[in-house]
Amino acid sequence: MGIILTEHSEQIIQFEVADAERYSLIKATIFPTKRGGNNCFHSRIENNSLFLKADYYVGVDWLIKGKRSIQVNPKLNTKILERFENELGKEENVLPGEENESNLEEFDEDNDFKQLNYLKLLMDAFQHPVIVRETNNLVLIDWESPQIEINQEDDVLTPFLVVQYLNILKHIVRKGLKKSYYNVQENLNNRMKGKILVGANIKQNILKNRITKTICEYQQFGIDHLENRFLKKVLYYCSNYVHQNAAFFAGNQKSLGQLISYCKPAFELVGEEAEASTLKNIKQNPFFKEYKDAIKIGQYILKRFSYNISNTASSKQIKTPPFWIDMPKLFELYVYHHLLTAFNYNEIKCQFSTYGNALDFLITKKESQMVVDAKYKMRYRSSHIHQDIRQVAGYARLTKVYDELKRNGNENIDCLIVYPTKEDAALDSHYSFAKPMIEKQLLTAYKGVYKLGIPMPYIS
Repeated sequence: MGIILTEHSEQIIQFEVADAERYSLIKATIFPTKRGGNNCFHSRIENNSLFLKADYYVGVDWLIKGKRSIQVNPKLNTKILERFENELGKEENVLPGEENESNLEEFDEDNDFKQLNYLKLLMDAFQHPVIVRETNNLVLIDWESPQIEINQEDDVLTPFLVVQYLNILKHIVRKGLKKSYYNVQENLNNRMKGKILVGANIKQNILKNRITKTICEYQQFGIDHLENRFLKKVLYYCSNYVHQNAAFFAGNQKSLGQLISYCKPAFELVGEEAEASTLKNIKQNPFFKEYKDAIKIGQYILKRFSYNISNTASSKQIKTPPFWIDMPKLFELYVYHHLLTAFNYNEIKCQFSTYGNALDFLITKKESQMVVDAKYKMRYRSSHIHQDIRQVAGYARLTKVYDELKRNGNENIDCLIVYPTKEDAALDSHYSFAKPMIEKQLLTAYKGVYKLGIPMPYIS
């Protein structure tokens, strides 16, 4: 029996006194990050009541292994988004403890929540080759735990992996498939090449009186090697899944169909026989970095379908391994996509690190220099928001930032907080990230600190 939550929501579960010890053992999965890790959800027990609170991750996991699960769906509370923006513009500074715990009020599931089109976020992020390198730690999957049964319409993991794989494959095909040496076995007539396979030659030729033929094994240089065969096999699985389950891709199926049509011709001269277990000892080529991520995601996809193509068919109930998707990281990549659309690649520094601090983005373009912090937060209380503003302002005072921007230490560096808004509208990145547009959204309580809301794609 599963408990279903939405992002940043809380639910109270009553249980019997006899089950208190069992519920007290609940421990949230830790999602690893560069700075340690974060809980995927939060839980506490008070008076035979279990308080569950979803945070910044969506996914499915066990609360009590084999008995009860938790499922967090990608839905955003539009009321909280609206209040976050309102609080962001206020001048007063409310200290912790001086405000009401209004973020725990009741919300209407039907009217206050919108289904986030998380696949569109991923699709947009993959438009830039440089972002592909940043997508390898978006998903945490526990293959060791028992699988959890859910409705297929609630399956977030499989569409996410398929979209991620197809977009990585697009960049591989665009660059050109990697060539390598691979072994070829051939029954040659009146000639020999490489080494003779004596045993096979005796069985297939000598005993059948084919004296002029010889089975040989030799190396050939080309695209028909093990890695490309594996990628083609996974592409075949993804193609089947997309065509049989188009309804689960939230309006992105046309784009995915175009991706499949774009990738398939590149693999026409590649064979289909490939075993995932034989990929363990392959050395990675630094020029083809995308292969490492594509093979990793491809192995996830094959595991997800239990290496059986028939499991790609539509079904009411499916089993999924426990998993979590890092939504703040996905939102950060979405912001990165819009920044790269507005500026050149060499004008944006992503994850600029110094003294243990990691800035989300640093815009180095002379007339638009600023520190950018992407906030995928649904906390609209003033104390939380002012802490965020102080954090980004602290980043802008780092000596390494001044050195990177070649700025005088007496000058203030502008700061920009980017956050999701409730409007479902197209964003003109060239216009929205332009300096005149940003200056209209100055936070009057602070000097040189601006805000910018990015419309999020929703499923109608």
